[in-house]
Amino acid sequence: MNHSARIGIEHVSIELGQGADRFEVLHDVSITVEPGEFICLLGPSGCGKSTLLGALAGHLQHASGSLRLDGEPIDGPDPQRGLVFQHHTLFPWKTVLDNVAYGLKMKGVDRATREHEARSLLALVGLEGFERRYPRELSGGMQQRVEIARVLINHPRVLLMDEPFGALDALTRSRMQELLLELWARMRTTIVFVTHDIDEALFLADRVLILSPRPGRIVEELRIGFERPRHAGLLTHPDFVALKRRCLSLLRHEDGDASTLERLSPLGPPPTAPQWRFAT
Repeated sequence: MNHSARIGIEHVSIELGQGADRFEVLHDVSITVEPGEFICLLGPSGCGKSTLLGALAGHLQHASGSLRLDGEPIDGPDPQRGLVFQHHTLFPWKTVLDNVAYGLKMKGVDRATREHEARSLLALVGLEGFERRYPRELSGGMQQRVEIARVLINHPRVLLMDEPFGALDALTRSRMQELLLELWARMRTTIVFVTHDIDEALFLADRVLILSPRPGRIVEELRIGFERPRHAGLLTHPDFVALKRRCLSLLRHEDGDASTLERLSPLGPPPTAPQWRFAT
């Protein structure tokens, strides 16, 4: 797989709507995502998390600022920036194998090569033996595995994930989170993951960026120092629970003033990384 990429987001503001109905969704957001880093955007519904992801995918224009991939402007969709949605976008009339291989087919790759790569990815996501099934014959979690494989076959340098596990039951969601971390550990693709679930953000990420209510702006950055690989038992560790409480304090404070939030938080300033370390 191609090496991962650095994402540069500098003073980006995004507006939606037309004329008098136009409104600001994101305000002056600046983020640098290092190659191979796993970032979670955490915030309330409507704060612009998915909007920012759409802009990074090249589907939305920003009103001001710049979006760059390894220094080059992002000015439209590109397979090296793969996007995974909450609900799968699989073709219902195609088999699992053909769905995954579709991206390579559009690039003109011969059938034998694209099917070989598709089979390899399906084995990687635990779906070996389901190549000839159709999406309707799969569970929700299996459908999302196919969706992830379909994006990964294009060898993206950045993986953009918009609440991909939000529609799944708790147990399936937990398993999918662990699967994603396994895939990321192998491939080290840069990941920007959108969620409004605090546990999910803290479990997955190297850094969690907390956004205010609309217009969204970065309220605080939390560097997550828990050791990897991570497992479900981490969610009950006292340091994890302390971080969750801090996130709740940040998300509940509507004006998003970080200094005020620090005073309000029963935890005070966020703990340093060594305090977060947890051997699994």
